[in-house]
Amino acid sequence: MQLIYPFKSSVETIKLDESYQIPIIARGRVITEYSQSFGGRYGATTFITPDCKKYLQSIVQSNPSALKGLYNLSIDEILDFLHDFGQHLTLGENEYLNQAFEHSCEASGLTAPVLRNIYDSLSLFLNKNVLREMLEKRIGIRYLEEWVPTELIDGRTVYIRAFGSRTVHIIAGNVPLVAVGTIARSCATRCDTIIKLPSNDPFTAIALVRTMIDMEPNHPITKSISVAYWKGGDVNFEQKLYRPENIEKIIAWGGFASIKHITRYLQPGIDLITLDPKLSTSIIGMEAFSDENTLRTVAQRAAIDVGAFNQEACVNSRIIYVQSGTDPEGIKKLNILAAYLYYSLLKLPSNVSTPSKAINPEVNALIDGLRLNNDFYRIFGGENNEGCVIVSQFDEPVDFSTKLCGRIVNLVPIDDLQTAIKSVNSYTQTVGVYPEQLKKEIRDDLILHGVQRIVSLGFATMGSFGTPQDGIEPLRRICKWIMDESSIPS
Repeated sequence: MQLIYPFKSSVETIKLDESYQIPIIARGRVITEYSQSFGGRYGATTFITPDCKKYLQSIVQSNPSALKGLYNLSIDEILDFLHDFGQHLTLGENEYLNQAFEHSCEASGLTAPVLRNIYDSLSLFLNKNVLREMLEKRIGIRYLEEWVPTELIDGRTVYIRAFGSRTVHIIAGNVPLVAVGTIARSCATRCDTIIKLPSNDPFTAIALVRTMIDMEPNHPITKSISVAYWKGGDVNFEQKLYRPENIEKIIAWGGFASIKHITRYLQPGIDLITLDPKLSTSIIGMEAFSDENTLRTVAQRAAIDVGAFNQEACVNSRIIYVQSGTDPEGIKKLNILAAYLYYSLLKLPSNVSTPSKAINPEVNALIDGLRLNNDFYRIFGGENNEGCVIVSQFDEPVDFSTKLCGRIVNLVPIDDLQTAIKSVNSYTQTVGVYPEQLKKEIRDDLILHGVQRIVSLGFATMGSFGTPQDGIEPLRRICKWIMDESSIPS
């Protein structure tokens, strides 16, 4: 079944007194009574919004029975709607996206070529075949469509069904894909969705949902989404929002301070699902040095893991452990790999990676300090904000490795792979590994130390919203798994 919708843009001028207007979207309604001003994450922009406290009852779904409209839709109809929605997300044709892209070029840590590539790919995450695979492999579409019987050993029959829940998504803004992924996951599972906008990307989710409103403002999916910005920690608003009569699950992308703040609102009836910011690394085995062509290829693949998204994402590698050996000959080989890696970073396509928009003065000062002692570190590049490779001349990373950003990576020589394995913990998200057979040898040890994702070197940024994330299965977690127990034979 192919659904067809008339599409027209009703976008208005969005800039007012040098502040961007960020409306509240409340279940198909666009609220534009701007009264509050906030600063963007990087200080480059300010934006004004309506006061969320005045519109709480519009933002939340206080009548759960109203969600029944979502269950009158089959999964096929939902996926058709989302697929068609994705077809309207084209830069150059969609004024909401055009403006979101333009403003994100100022507010985001990403550069324009990288942002353009991301915006051009938004529809891929709403392709109905991609969504169908996501639902089938992570949940099982049958559980979303019907009560599935299971016979227990004592003869009872339990009927199980996955229902969408009433959710608040506190999303990250480092990469705009988080916004479209949140909509894809939540809508495909029939969740009621409130999206809290991040200050470093208050534009993307607004553009997406306004597009949906122009498609069909009264569609059950459109009516199940609210989008708003409020400052995290606004107790007057949050203590009224985070109540079991309003929501059932909080899905939060955030660091320690943000998550700790949210926990004050937890109580029976509210489940917290955390998708924390992580750090990622790489491990390169001795096989990389088998010949010149292999070494160059390894450097190119490592450069992608470091430089894609301008190293703004959790999946980007910041430390690379290399089994080169720590003797003089091993250090010599490591420095050659570092040179190849640096030049590979410079050659990455501009839609994948560019020099960073801003210099981190603290990190640059620390790197300049390392330049003073070639016995302990060698530095390739970094003079012109293009990124650089820090090469430890002994088997320890720099003590500021968690702060590396802007295409800056630290290569660390090791003799034994256990050195790299013992360096990871539950704060480590992705580990890129070369060669391929090495993954099978070390993956169980990596998992026991806390790693949550293992990939082939060069493929760290090829993630999917239809796979586990941060050691959990978010798609299953955002659903409510309900049982109907039958103890009487039919």
